[in-house]
Amino acid sequence: MGVFPYPWRGILASSVVASFVLVSYPPHWWKLRFTGSFLSAWLLQTFAYALWKVILWPKFFSPLRSLPQPPGGSWWNGHFKRILAEPSGIPMREWIETVPNDGVMRYLGMGNSERVLVTGPKALSEVLVTKNYHFEKPAALRFNIGRVLGVGVLLAEGDEHKIQRKNLMPAFAFRHIKDLYPIFWGKTREVVQAMTKDILADANNQPSTPNTEKAHKTAVIEVGNWASRVTLDIIGIAGLGRDFGAIKDPRSELNETYRQVFMPSKQAQILGVLSQLVPEWLIARLPVKRNEDINAASQYIRSVCRDLVRNKKLRSEQKEQIDHDILSVAIESGGFSDEDLVDQLMTFLAAGHETTASSMTWAIYMLSRFPKVQQRLRQEIREHLPSIDLDTDITSLDIDHMPYLNAVCNEILRYYAPVPVTIREAALETDILGHKIPKGVRVILAPWATNFDKSLWGPDAHEFNPDRWMPTSSDDKRAASGGASSNYAFMTFLHGPRSCIGQAFAKSEFACILAGWVGRFEFELKNKEEMDEKNVLIKGGITARPAKGMYVYATVVDGCQIMAPDVCIL
Repeated sequence: MGVFPYPWRGILASSVVASFVLVSYPPHWWKLRFTGSFLSAWLLQTFAYALWKVILWPKFFSPLRSLPQPPGGSWWNGHFKRILAEPSGIPMREWIETVPNDGVMRYLGMGNSERVLVTGPKALSEVLVTKNYHFEKPAALRFNIGRVLGVGVLLAEGDEHKIQRKNLMPAFAFRHIKDLYPIFWGKTREVVQAMTKDILADANNQPSTPNTEKAHKTAVIEVGNWASRVTLDIIGIAGLGRDFGAIKDPRSELNETYRQVFMPSKQAQILGVLSQLVPEWLIARLPVKRNEDINAASQYIRSVCRDLVRNKKLRSEQKEQIDHDILSVAIESGGFSDEDLVDQLMTFLAAGHETTASSMTWAIYMLSRFPKVQQRLRQEIREHLPSIDLDTDITSLDIDHMPYLNAVCNEILRYYAPVPVTIREAALETDILGHKIPKGVRVILAPWATNFDKSLWGPDAHEFNPDRWMPTSSDDKRAASGGASSNYAFMTFLHGPRSCIGQAFAKSEFACILAGWVGRFEFELKNKEEMDEKNVLIKGGITARPAKGMYVYATVVDGCQIMAPDVCIL
């Protein structure tokens, strides 16, 4: 049900009863028949209910009314207009700094529906750790996202989530992630070589320019497309044991399916607003193109995942070589039915490539805005890693010994968390820092706000500064947290039992891909107006991406890798 639940069954039943009474025992002034009586009773009750929910309850009776609240807003629609107009998390970023609070505040959404914004470390600790199962993902959100992501570990709740996470944890153990670096680097090499080929081909087809030498090595690319293709291939091999071939084939059906699903659209935004008012099952049945696309995507992705499960089980029964990908670990646990496995695969396929692709997109954007950071990073990469052209694997130690690469990755993940806002709903009447939270109230966790909180990160919280993660001495422990005063300052992967199970996987994959790209290419924004990040339109949805794509000039960089001086790009 939407966040402004309309009790249609109760109002419908009481309207029928009232109509029957009015028609059977009419007062002398009542002239309407049954239909007119029913409509009158229904309209009166609907008006009374709306008055109670929109005005009386939030302003005069709610136990949350005493919480600090941002100024402004409509008398009947709260702060919804601003929330709809700006990228997710941006209004919360301002409110955290301008509205005095003890870690909890209230704002009003559509129809003055109450939202509790959690800001401080102690409050975040309660929601994410000590009382984490008091707060669940809303049913409407689980239904809508689950159509594409499946009801896997990301959307499971309660005991079901505990069991699923326990069964899947071995696949994400550090010792297993270390073994995946050759896969990460192998796919990075493949995508960089494919990008190089396309860039040089496009550059040679361009008219001559004054700087002909550079022009012959430069072309425009759309970052998000390449990022999605390489991350889809990586999660395919490392997670499911299959190479989807998205790098080789930009129009592969699976890649195109996800592109369609995650593409921003006005229709998706309208359906999102409607879901605030009516049951999610009704939204899903509306005969509109967005629903047709989602349904077709869901059917295709499920069929792909069923084939993967079937083939993997067949190999297991034939006692072929034991794999260590996520699917194999899930099967070995014995804790999942075939359809449960399909849901898990849908989750890891979508979440496992879309979030890292988002991070890569923003990484190239920020490095284009800060060329000195890009140059410094390229120097470190070329000092420590072999050439992309060499058929040489790297290990986790190679990446670990590159402090600036890790600093840049951490700062990108802080500055542009792939998921700007996470929503929870009180599953029972509970409290946060002693503030009573009624059952059903939405609780908002906003990485795009907390990751910029000056009270946690210091006065430069709004600045892009990878050096905050660089140790100044051998015993500098603050650098591990970026100098933040609390672990809860960095909310990109959340914390506690519901934190991202694939955090280590994602960070390792991200570092490998970024190292490969920056080692080979120099990036520069095509649209110079985007040097001001306010000019970048950000799409709404599960992850944050540039609404119109991220187009950059990519130049193949000359020079030799210090690790491989005999291999030069000339």
